[in-house]
Order: sequence, then C-alpha cells, then structure tokens
Amino acid sequence: MHHNISKSEQNARDCGISLPNAIKGCPKPDTNPANVALHERALTGIFEISKVLADAARLELKLAKVVDLLHSFVQMRHGIIALCDAEGGLDITVASGCGTNGNEPSRSRLPRNAIDQIVTTDTPLVADDIVMHPTFTAADIEVLGASDTVSFIGVPIRVDGNAIGALTLDRVLESRSSYRLDDDVRLLTMIANMVGQTVKLHRFSAVDRERTPELEHRLQTKFSDVKHPAPRRKKVHVEGMIGDSPAISALLEKIAVVAKAKTTVLLRGESGTGKELAAKAIHELSPRAKRPFVKLNCAALPETVLESELFGHEKGAFTSAFNSRKGRFELADKGTLFLDEIGEISASFQAKLLRVLQEQEFERVGSNQTIKVDVRVIAATNRNLEEAVARNEFRADLYYRINVVPLLVPALRQRRSDIPLLAAEFLKKFNDENGRTLTFDPRAIEVLMKCEFPGNIRELENCVHRTAILAEGLSIGRNDFACSQGQCFAEALWKCRSGKAALQPPPILSESANLATPPDAAASSAATNPLAGASHPIGARTPDIERVIAAMERCGWVQAKAARLLGLTPRQIGYVLRKYGVEIKRL
Repeated sequence: MHHNISKSEQNARDCGISLPNAIKGCPKPDTNPANVALHERALTGIFEISKVLADAARLELKLAKVVDLLHSFVQMRHGIIALCDAEGGLDITVASGCGTNGNEPSRSRLPRNAIDQIVTTDTPLVADDIVMHPTFTAADIEVLGASDTVSFIGVPIRVDGNAIGALTLDRVLESRSSYRLDDDVRLLTMIANMVGQTVKLHRFSAVDRERTPELEHRLQTKFSDVKHPAPRRKKVHVEGMIGDSPAISALLEKIAVVAKAKTTVLLRGESGTGKELAAKAIHELSPRAKRPFVKLNCAALPETVLESELFGHEKGAFTSAFNSRKGRFELADKGTLFLDEIGEISASFQAKLLRVLQEQEFERVGSNQTIKVDVRVIAATNRNLEEAVARNEFRADLYYRINVVPLLVPALRQRRSDIPLLAAEFLKKFNDENGRTLTFDPRAIEVLMKCEFPGNIRELENCVHRTAILAEGLSIGRNDFACSQGQCFAEALWKCRSGKAALQPPPILSESANLATPPDAAASSAATNPLAGASHPIGARTPDIERVIAAMERCGWVQAKAARLLGLTPRQIGYVLRKYGVEIKRL
C-alpha cells in the first residue's frame, strides 16, 4: 500500500502537480452503492450498444438491437427509434414492448404527436405524467397504455445538426424508483448521438453502393438523350420566406416556375401572409431581377392621387403640380410593378387600369402623349374577387386580365410546422436589435403551435416581440404569453371572423333603386338600415357617427375603403368626421 502511494506521489511530481492539490481538485466520488451500480450498468450498456452499432449488419437490425439493449440497463416499458426521410415522413421505425414485431405494424402504435414535436423543435421532451401533459393526445395515451402514472422521455436524433428522428422510452413511475429523469435524458442523448452517427455512415455507404451503376446510367443518358434531359426539381430558397412545410414548399416551387414567364400574377391570401414577399421573390427569380421592383398600395390613396402615382403628371396638370413627374409604370419599365390591395380600387379607375394592362401604354395626367412601357404586373388582394364581380363591385374584364396565374399564399394555420422556425427567427431579430439573449422554453413553442393567428405571420411576429419585451427571465415560458393570462385580443377577433355576420358589409342601395322605392317602403328601409339613404350627398340624413367610426377602424382609417364599405363617398365620410370632431388616426 505504501509502495502504491509513493508511486502516485512520484507521478504527480513528474507532472508538476502536488498530490494533495490534485486530490483536492478532483470531484468527490459517489459512494452510494445503488448509484454506483446504476452507473456501472449504464457504462456497460453503452459499451454493448457501441459494439452493436459498429457491426456490419442492416441498419434496421442494429437499431432493433439497440432498443432491446436499453431494457438491460434502463427502467422502461416501451422503447422506440423513429427515423424520418427527406420529406418528413417516417422512414424506419423500430419498437420494443409495443406488442408488435417488425417495422410497419409498429407505426400504428406510436405516439406520433410527441415524436413530431421532438423532431420539429429539435429539443428533448420530458413528461412526468403523460395524462397531464398537453403534448399527448388521447390516441397517444391509448397507445402508451397509461393505466398507471406513466412518464415519457424523448430526445432528437441528429445528423449534421439537423433532427432526423427521435429516441423515446416510457415507464411506469414508481415512488420507490431510483431512476432520475434528468440522468436518463443525458444518457439517451448520448445514445441518440451514437445512433445519429451510425445513420449518417449508413446513408453515405448506401450512396457509394449505388454510385457506380447510377454513374454509368447517367453517362449513357447524357450522351444518348442530350436533347431531353431528365427534369430535376431543386428546393427553392427565397430570402425572407421561412419554412419547410408542404404548403410553403409547394408555393415556392410554383413561384420558381411562374417567375420565368412574362405574365401577370395574382397573389391571393389573407392579410399578413406575406404576399409582398412572394411578389418580390417572383421578381428576383425572373429575368427582370436586375431591373426595378416598384410597389404601390392601391388602398392607401384616393382615386385622383392614385392616377397621378401610377401614370405620372405634367407640370401644371393640377394645382400642386409644380414639376413633371414620372408615375410608377414609367419607373418600373423593363421591371416589375406590384399592385397591392388591387381589389380596393374604384370602378372608374378599374377601366383606366385595364387599358394599361392590355396595351402597355398610357398618358400622363395633363398630357395627350402616349407612353409605351414594358412592365410585368403582379397584383395582390385579400378580397373574394369572384363575389365582388358578382356584386358588380369589380369589373369582370379586369378580373380576367389579372387572374392569369393565381397563386394562393397559405395562412399560418395551414402551415403550423413553420411556426417554430418563424418564431425563432423573430426572436433572433429581437435579440440582435435589443442586445438580449432570450430563448424559447419547449412548452412556449407548444402554446404558439396551438394558436390560430388570424393576423398570420404579422401577428406571430408582434406576439413574439411583445412577449420578449415583457419576459422577466432568460427564457420565454408558456405563462409569459398574453393568451395564457386571458389577455389575447386576437382570440376574440378570430371568434368574430369565424361568424359570417362579421364578414358581411351592410347593404348598398343604388340610386336607381332609391328612386324606384315608394315613400312608405323607403321609410321602412330607413328604420331598419340607418345608412340606406346615405349615398346621396343632398337631402340625405347624416349617417350614424358610431357606424362611421367602426367602419374607419375596420378599414385602417382609410376613408376611401370606409366609404365603399358603407355605400358613401369619401367626402361624406370626411364631413361626418369633421362635424363630430373625430381626429383621423395615422397608422
């Protein structure tokens, strides 16, 4: 014994370290016999798993042996390894303790919602009791057979930093259990990393095995059929458009195809879905990418100003025209013009716009000289143009002219799998602008995934920024969101919009209909609809100020839109606001 101590002192002196200091700096070993036995079993299990993964066998067989070995040193009932393919679907699934043998039958007995969350968020999922955890659906609980208190642990399997699958286990939680969930999370993460490296090597070797015959086939195809190459569809990446859901991927593929042709495109979708980003993507992927990209919101300007903005004007054309000015069509020559909210322009201006779209020529305001341009027009609207055409609010010929290639931009609730990516990007932007290092708690992502977001991406960004500003800790938890505190007004807005009555504008009576209405009927109509006769500036009674303010709020305080909604003229709206001293908000 003395000889061993002297030898240790000699080795320590050779390394320039005194033995007492070395012993003092080492962590004190765990002397609990039960914990020592657990650690030894875990180390032995990891060693056995490493030998299995290094074996020259099929990947499915190796993964099945890994799950079986977990039973020998981890307390568990069911163990699952699920790997996803490039499209996000399940590629390989091995399970133990689920009452099935083989891959395909076991897929019907998987906690799919939990596995999807682990892969999507790329974070571990730990649940002390699956019945009380919001991630697990009734189907998941039935699959796991939660007759007792069942705990669940799942960790992502990564390849090159990307989650490509999940390793999960569940157990009946006993009061005398010596297993700790946090220790098991670290252990499973270590095993998942080993599995990820094995999957990566397996995929590389599979590519190598197929390379020789494929190379020969490609060479034959290349030289024998040069005129008809096989089409290859590449994944489209557009700056600013974040997401890899099927909905957004399909849109990006269509954008890449449409961008190559010189044709009018109509972008349709709800407010806040990113129609302007889609228009910019079409321009940047087109042959006109180096030419101007000019945009204009048609709903933000009255008709007289809109005409000058689009077509330009000559000096002296009107009172404030002190100099000649080019319009948006001239500025976008050889490039792209994006007309947002095209469904809000007046009927008289629709006829002027139709001629420019058909002939690609126009005259400036105050000039009779025709100007020809080469402009690609991309229009966008959140209105139902078919209903507007049926109500004679939108010209049918203009509808057919702009609806050449319609593209539907999906709402955020139709691409929920993109919410974690978008939220992470918005939080990163907030951190960069404000010098913060906030992160999302896994349960915070669960809250966002369940929201409807009637305002779509714009509302999600505002929600993330508002919560980040008010968050007190270093991470954002589920209780930091306004909806968890009963203060989410967007939820009430969604309930309002889900009813048809909230979307229907008040009836608009034409002048001819009013002239043909008998006095008694007109009186009855005025009693039921206070704004029925408000379309006549002379002799009409003043519309209800509350109705006018409500319409202005709904239309973003744009008088032209509020006037069309109520069947009035913008002058009448302005008169009512001035009469009652209502200040116009600048949004």
